Amino acid sequence: MVRTIDPILPAIRCGFVTMPHMNPSNAALLRLVDLTELGPRVRAARLARGWTQAELAGDEISVGYVSRIESGARRPSLAVLTYLASRLDTPVEQLLQGVTASEYDEIRLGLDYAELALEHGEAVDAERQAREQLARAEEASLAKLAHRGRYLLARALETLGDLEGAITELETLASETSGLLLIRTGIALSRCYREAGDLALAIETGERIEAEVSASGFETTDEAVQLTATVAAAHTERGDLHRAARICAEAVRRAEELATPRARAGAYWNASIVYAKRGDVETALPLAARALALLSEGQDARNLARLRVQLGELQLQLDPPDVATAFENLARAREELAASSASEVDRAHNEVTIAQAHLMAGDPERAIQTAAAAQAMAGDRAYQVVAAAIVVRGQALAAIGRAEEARTAFREAVHALTGAGADRSAAQLWFELADLLEEAGDLDGARQAYRSAAATTGLVARRLVRRYDSARC
Repeated sequence: MVRTIDPILPAIRCGFVTMPHMNPSNAALLRLVDLTELGPRVRAARLARGWTQAELAGDEISVGYVSRIESGARRPSLAVLTYLASRLDTPVEQLLQGVTASEYDEIRLGLDYAELALEHGEAVDAERQAREQLARAEEASLAKLAHRGRYLLARALETLGDLEGAITELETLASETSGLLLIRTGIALSRCYREAGDLALAIETGERIEAEVSASGFETTDEAVQLTATVAAAHTERGDLHRAARICAEAVRRAEELATPRARAGAYWNASIVYAKRGDVETALPLAARALALLSEGQDARNLARLRVQLGELQLQLDPPDVATAFENLARAREELAASSASEVDRAHNEVTIAQAHLMAGDPERAIQTAAAAQAMAGDRAYQVVAAAIVVRGQALAAIGRAEEARTAFREAVHALTGAGADRSAAQLWFELADLLEEAGDLDGARQAYRSAAATTGLVARRLVRRYDSARC
């Protein structure tokens, strides 16, 4: 029996023919598709029909060519892929994307919705959408969409206060992704480690990803500068202010070279934090103001709000404090945090600062109410924020003459602070708490708090070995 050969098929081998039903947009998808994803999809579709490679190849394509396509070693022409899809009775789009074009768009739009929900403070909805679309993307072997879904899921978990869950997702993503998404992952992962109190890992992770970024040629991006600034923040929390200052100076230099508002804002912001930690509020304040002005030009609502909180804190530390302007910044931050992807910890931190402002403004009753709300908002794991809220409440109770309740609050703060990590912020809070306990007459508690402040900064008591003159023994 003589087989009739369709004259269009021989030309497929060379990729010269455009078949009538081929979609031109698929040519762009074919150029971008990862061959290690395309090959397994062709193989899976073949096995689903119970065919061998020879049966799929037919008389028009060599078995070796099919084998190389399935192994990811060869990128077929669109004509060849269309021919294979037609034999497999599978849409070309499903081979290129793992799903049909409409299903691919549904996943992408679902992730867009998750990101929008996250940026508008709807973290629960963002988590649900991210989980759903991540599962669909993974099932369809859509690596890029899966990576985006995992990143959004991690951000949603961080916003909801589940730092452990966020860290787990980010660690997985850091081992799978590259480029700008790797940098964003590094920023979030270092930040989560820092917020969880593991400063060593915050620094180690950030520096490791910085090295990968430098090797890949992405070091001249806004995101790379932000990653450097995030590492500097971890050094600051650990008390290594000179190292942090050097890193921030380098970040500022790189940011000025980039001349983009977001990179410069990140560098100025972290430099401001370093100067504030060193007690140089006069230098820190204009740097924070410059960062705020730059962030106001962009769309980064969460960081803009967090910077307003820092600016409010600095204004309360001035001599004399600028309480009225601090209130304005903190009130705006409250609105912006509520409407952004900010975490409960971010919001609780702002409420603690507002409570401090009420206390400094001579309204201890409002300070007590606001501090209690901040403590409830912070949850069970944000030890430093919880302790800070309790301390403000204790100070307000002392201000209205409820001394015994104030002492009880300070002892409660001691208990809360024992769960905090060993960093400079914790040490500062221990030191302030010791002073308050001493003022309240709790000398034993003050002594223990001073010791905790010293231990948190790494100071330990060394045993002094007495040397005796052998002649006197």
